[in-house]
Formats: sequence, structure tokens, C-alpha cells
Amino acid sequence: QVLLVESGGGLVQAGGSLRLSCAASGLTFSFYAMGWFRQAPGKEREFVAAINWSGGSTAYADSVKGRFTISRDNAKNTVYLQMYSLKPEDTAVYYCAANRAVRIEVVSTAYNYWGQGTQVTVSS
Repeated sequence: QVLLVESGGGLVQAGGSLRLSCAASGLTFSFYAMGWFRQAPGKEREFVAAINWSGGSTAYADSVKGRFTISRDNAKNTVYLQMYSLKPEDTAVYYCAANRAVRIEVVSTAYNYWGQGTQVTVSS
């Protein structure tokens, strides 16, 4: 059974930072590209960042480029999302997802497995 468990969300003031983690089990982690998506109330789920199997290639949404960094530790079966300079518009539930593919994908339908999500709330 594949499990993706996110942690690290919470309430932070604008300008602050958070680091999200996603621990994976039940799969060969290094075979999967990983992504972070988010969904704000009343909005569609949107792509945030993705990383390929080795960590050598990454992609970011324009809205987070320069503020967020995705990374992974294959020895720990964990992917991270370091978030700096947070804004109220970053408030959302953040989901990690696994994609059994070599290339990075930015569309949610490409991902095979999803976590339950962690809430990030940025106050102004």
C-alpha cells in the first residue's frame, strides 16, 4: 500500500517561512518524480513544484519561483518544500504526489499517488 504523508503545515505570518515534508512508503521512491500541489478554498488544485527522481531537475509555478524550493532525500524516502517569503495568497492545503515517470509533470492527472494534504495558512 502506497502512503504519502505530509507534515509541517501551520499558521505563519506574511513574510515567514515553513518547510513541508512528505514521507513516502510502499513504493520504490527513487523510481518516482514527486510534486507539490495546493488547493485554496473555492479554487482548483494547482501545481506548485516538482522534482525528478534524482533531484537534478526541478520545476516551479511562476507564483512561487524564487520563494519556494523543492528537494528530496531518496535515502529517507522524503520530499520537501521549503517556503520563504510567504504571502496570504499562499494559503491552501498542500498535497504531495508521486508520478511513476522519468520526466517532471506539472498536471495533476499525471500523478499516480496523493497524500492527504497539510494546511498552510498565512496571515496578513
